[in-house]
Amino acid sequence: MPKMRRTLLISWLAISVSILSANSWSAELKVMNSGGFTAAYKALAPKFEQATGNTLSTAWGPSMGTAPEAIPNRLQRGEPADVVIMVGYALDELIKQGKVIPGSRAALADSRIGMVVRAGSAKPDISTPEALKKTLLQAKSIAYSDSASGVYIERELFKKLGIEDQVKGKAKMIPKIPVAGVIASGDYELGFQQVSELLPVAGADFVGKIPESLQSVTVFAAGIPTGAQHPDEARQLIRFLASPEAAPEVNKSGLDSLLPLSK
Repeated sequence: MPKMRRTLLISWLAISVSILSANSWSAELKVMNSGGFTAAYKALAPKFEQATGNTLSTAWGPSMGTAPEAIPNRLQRGEPADVVIMVGYALDELIKQGKVIPGSRAALADSRIGMVVRAGSAKPDISTPEALKKTLLQAKSIAYSDSASGVYIERELFKKLGIEDQVKGKAKMIPKIPVAGVIASGDYELGFQQVSELLPVAGADFVGKIPESLQSVTVFAAGIPTGAQHPDEARQLIRFLASPEAAPEVNKSGLDSLLPLSK
């Protein structure tokens, strides 16, 4: 094992031992998590549970919107939570409303927009703005999500490329379900969504991220709601999710870690 990675692992294990020594009982942390961080969280959660003895009970829902499952709506109904993981600006709004402790906020990862085609289909060039524009104009149909990434595509990306009128009749926002799903089924030719939400869907091939000059980068962050029953353990979880040890799983999920990989 390379020296730096071994040092980081020993450091994390030392922290874990001190946590276990300080607590003669294990806590059940209630976590609310939004879609873009799902894959990374599912990979990292068992590691945190094993290292600390705490368990995680997770509720899933979007960072915003009118759905009953949306994290702001869950908190509004009084559902208990020790940690919320969501889009950064939506978390900031909850902080302004006094529903999340301001000093608890920690950025976890950047999320970028990517594109998929149906599995086995040719992968078009989207490496430059001009290539992406050509691909969109040639496509028979385009799907994008009803989340922040889709709103950006509909309201800004098409305008930046100067093709808003040309794609209006063939581009559609897909509500509630993963965009890659309607690509896998053959209902649409091209699909756009945050990369971390595209990769887990079978039947769709990932083409790549849209050019950086056209990106809309969404930050995922975590915070502790006011009234959390286990704030100390919640801080431990957030520190772990934002740590160098978590970075490989974060990047593997399609997100971009804010920290360098341990070596």
